[in-house]
Amino acid sequence: MTVETLVPFDEALTRYDPVMGLEIHIELNTATKMFCGCPTEFGAEPNTQVCPVCLALPGALPVVNAKAVESAIRMGLALNCSIAEWCRFARKNYFYPDMPKNFQTSQYDEPIAFDGYVDVEVDGETFRIDIERAHMEEDTGKALHVGGSTGRIHGADFSLVDYNRAGIPLIEIVTRTIEVPPEKAPAVARAYVSYVRDLIGGLGVSDVRMDQGSLRADVNLSLKPKGSTTLGTRSETKNVNSFRSVERAVRFEISRHAGILDAGGKVVQETRHFQEDTGTTLSGREKSDADDYRYFPEPDLAPVSPSREWVEELRATLPEPPAVRRARLQADWGFSDLDMRDTIGAGALDLIVETVGAGTTPQAAKKWWLGEMARRANETGRDLDALGITPAQVAEIQGLIDAKRINDKLARSVFDGVIAGEGTPEEVVVARKLEVVSDDGALGAAVDRAIEADPDAAAKIRAGNQGVAGALIGAVMKEMRGQADAGRVRELILEKLS
Repeated sequence: MTVETLVPFDEALTRYDPVMGLEIHIELNTATKMFCGCPTEFGAEPNTQVCPVCLALPGALPVVNAKAVESAIRMGLALNCSIAEWCRFARKNYFYPDMPKNFQTSQYDEPIAFDGYVDVEVDGETFRIDIERAHMEEDTGKALHVGGSTGRIHGADFSLVDYNRAGIPLIEIVTRTIEVPPEKAPAVARAYVSYVRDLIGGLGVSDVRMDQGSLRADVNLSLKPKGSTTLGTRSETKNVNSFRSVERAVRFEISRHAGILDAGGKVVQETRHFQEDTGTTLSGREKSDADDYRYFPEPDLAPVSPSREWVEELRATLPEPPAVRRARLQADWGFSDLDMRDTIGAGALDLIVETVGAGTTPQAAKKWWLGEMARRANETGRDLDALGITPAQVAEIQGLIDAKRINDKLARSVFDGVIAGEGTPEEVVVARKLEVVSDDGALGAAVDRAIEADPDAAAKIRAGNQGVAGALIGAVMKEMRGQADAGRVRELILEKLS
């Protein structure tokens, strides 16, 4: 394997401008598959949700899922796309073990939705991302690579194929070329994927779970020399499954491409696989051009021709646009512009919405998600929604604080236990014996010991200097491992020394 030289990101941008194209694949949450009646439940035993149609057995004929068409139209409208008055499916021919038919039923030059756009915000600046099309297709099966250290085909001993996912309704959203200030490219890519996930999640047509693969992003990237208008050869990093990884994939590919070009080499047009543990990409297979897929109209499916009346009926079902929603939430919550910018930048908006909905205040929800949870996400290299704790659990922990059963310091231990799988917040508090001690007898004895150990502080308090009470409070808290009610401890100190 050739060892590639990487150019530091900032240095690469002095000589090259990145050009991106992003493809987002979204699995719909329909009850059945795109062209047959098989169920779509996630996590079923391998190859138990299959039939002659999605296994492509001879003589089996597909039928279009009407609910999937409805969802595709609603998605297209939400993306500000035009909806086709007439479109049809095509066969995309390629040979891979997870494709039971050796072709994918998709759409090519006649998509259901086209010519759209979305606006995303990065560091207070708005960037328009043009959408070329959003088309309907079916998902592939899933290859399971056994052996090796990464779970990928590189180094695996053998592979198995689960066809449960084959035929699940899929919408692919394809952007036009994206050219933004070079240093902003990684952040814009991340912001776009985050925006689309929030937008589609709000429609209710998909659970948009990146960790389960119901939303997957492909990052196409090329470099062109400064001042040039000629696009370079692109690479396509497939199935990137977190916002953070989208950003890291863009940064790495910029550095990798620059290293190849600086050395006088040529970038290979290929698919690549992102490595979560190292933040790098590995070569997959050489990427075909559209002509190589030999698209032709699917002969077994009738064209789709949604009436204008139906399209307008579906338009009326769309939720409020994300920008309007953000403005409403900001006003309702009393957040400053900076608060809201930080919330959106961290990908915490929906998490805070759900936490508030579970019964806590916006300020408390923001405190935990942008503070403690953001710290944990940065330390572990995960997105906030992949930490292993739910908004309802965060709200429950805040409820324990409000009830004075724990304090903020003890709450961090409760978060540890919940994330470690030790049970609900209540169960963790009980099992770890974290409840705040508010019994005057135990607190009074600890206060007496603190006063005896620090007579100088006690004398100053008796003389009227209550500002030094913090030293005695700290001593009591230390003795009681942070489980004392600090407010009550202060009251007892002042009572005893008044």
